[in-house]
Amino acid sequence: MSVTKRIEEVKENYKELFEENRKLIERHSPDVINNVRNECFESFDLKGIPDDRDEDYKYTNIQPFLKGSFDFSFVHTDTDSQLEDFFKCEVTALETYSVFVINGWYSAKNKVAESLPDGVFFGSLKEGAIKYPEIFEKYYNKAARFERDGFTALNGMFAQDGVFIYVPDGVVLDKPLQIVNILTGDSDIAAFQRNMVIVEQNSQARILVCDHTLTPSKFVMNSVTEVFAGENAFIEYYNQQNQHNLTTQVAGLFIEQKASSNVLTNNITLHAGIARNNIFYKLNGENAESHLYGLYLSDKNQHVDNFTFIDHAKPNCTSFELFKGVLDDRATGAFTGRVLVREDSQNTNAYQSNNNILLTDLARMSTRPQLEIYADDVKCSHGATVGQLDDEAMFYLRSRGISKEEARVLLMYAFAYEVIDKIKVEALKEQIRELVEKRFRGELDKCDFCVVCAEPSNSLNCF
Repeated sequence: MSVTKRIEEVKENYKELFEENRKLIERHSPDVINNVRNECFESFDLKGIPDDRDEDYKYTNIQPFLKGSFDFSFVHTDTDSQLEDFFKCEVTALETYSVFVINGWYSAKNKVAESLPDGVFFGSLKEGAIKYPEIFEKYYNKAARFERDGFTALNGMFAQDGVFIYVPDGVVLDKPLQIVNILTGDSDIAAFQRNMVIVEQNSQARILVCDHTLTPSKFVMNSVTEVFAGENAFIEYYNQQNQHNLTTQVAGLFIEQKASSNVLTNNITLHAGIARNNIFYKLNGENAESHLYGLYLSDKNQHVDNFTFIDHAKPNCTSFELFKGVLDDRATGAFTGRVLVREDSQNTNAYQSNNNILLTDLARMSTRPQLEIYADDVKCSHGATVGQLDDEAMFYLRSRGISKEEARVLLMYAFAYEVIDKIKVEALKEQIRELVEKRFRGELDKCDFCVVCAEPSNSLNCF
């Protein structure tokens, strides 16, 4: 069978799956979410599943990982009733409002709403759509670029639940909001998750997202998160990915900023099988400021692809982007960073950099920094490097009596620290620092902060 026929077959399988289960999906979803499914279905029918013939997915062909026998859940069952008794994911010395999402479904055990500040909603996407229909009508599916990306359209077809965060005008949250995303099950599972974050004008929020797998099944996760920052809003969004090698995740993060808003994102990929992170910023108000940081650590046959797009749609805006990667064994990686400066976006300041270290001759990295500028009064720069550990620095450390293995860890950590240092939550920074160091020392499957137990008394390694 030709490549084209195989890709078309996968697309038709998902179309058929949707049409067979559409009534069930819509019956268990609010109208405001169902209203976009037709448009997303039509877009998916045109775009299909992206593969490496698509310029945006040139270095990542996810289509083969979508084939197989997967379980899909279109009705939420309370299978996670004891989850919090045997799973803990916490950052020492950091107090958060935290919720669990299991295979794309908001956990019925979450009770965070009881302690939130007045007016703040941090809960189920489904519940939020029912409680705030006018807000959903205004924002839902407005930032996500489903017309360009088949995976985003696919998510709009199937997604039923996830997390909704709403912070009204003038609220400064006293604690971060933590979302713990869990993939678990005895069979192979494909899941769809949808999240939406709205932080209105003059408000501030910090959001921590932790992605984990608990069982050694095969997982495919398609998630989309839309973030809207009002005028003079401040948002920090941290995502820690720590999933086993049988996991394929396509994660879309779509951010729209109003005037004088400031949004910082930091995506740390500690462990992943196949990870594709799509990050889109639209600076849609004057004096908006965006900061994008990313760190990815890969070994074995893992693959991490970060695709970013920063749209300077208004004048007098600033963006700063830095992604770093360390690849070992036969790992592969890709980075595509696009910065668009529109014609009327004068006084734009944009900086972009991607730096990578390859620890073996078999590791591979593809990087494409890109600038597209239509204004003449701008300051923009971009660059990329792919290299190995510094021989002179290694010699210096060895000459001071440091072993080769320890010198190697020190150099890798020094390289990664520039991204870690951008984490503004000190307790989280310390946790990430320890996990990254463990990763460099080869302690890949166990962390002190994530304890998974088959029973409360029996501790197992994280998968």
